[in-house]
Amino acid sequence: MGARKRNSANKRKEEKQNKYYAVLRNCPTSPRKMRLVTDMIKGVEVNKALDMLKFSSKEASRKVEKLLLSAIANWQAKNEGVKIEESNLVVIEAYVDVSRTLKRIQPAPQGRAHRIKKRSNHVTIVIDSLNATVEQEVVKEQENQA
Repeated sequence: MGARKRNSANKRKEEKQNKYYAVLRNCPTSPRKMRLVTDMIKGVEVNKALDMLKFSSKEASRKVEKLLLSAIANWQAKNEGVKIEESNLVVIEAYVDVSRTLKRIQPAPQGRAHRIKKRSNHVTIVIDSLNATVEQEVVKEQENQA
């Protein structure tokens, strides 16, 4: 049983090394507002996603734009000598997880107090070239058929 867990952990670790991603932790924006922005760029080509984020009026789009640039830099670090324009990079996954919630008190009328929840989130963006993604899907289908 222990060996099986180790093997699956190693497999996940190898998959993580083959992905190109960036993570933003403890971002002080509500997850709902951030999801509006990340849903906008899912499945979109990287240059188009950067343009969409740059011209979006949302506050969260600035943070996501910076995060996407970081993911692109991570891709460049692992693929030296390959041009971005020729690689057809696509945002494969973009998801938001809930982080800690700070609970604060605000004065209210007649000596009362209202609780305020200051929410925060974690954002993860995964990018990959369109060609590599198609190849991986074909390999997975072959494994499932076998």
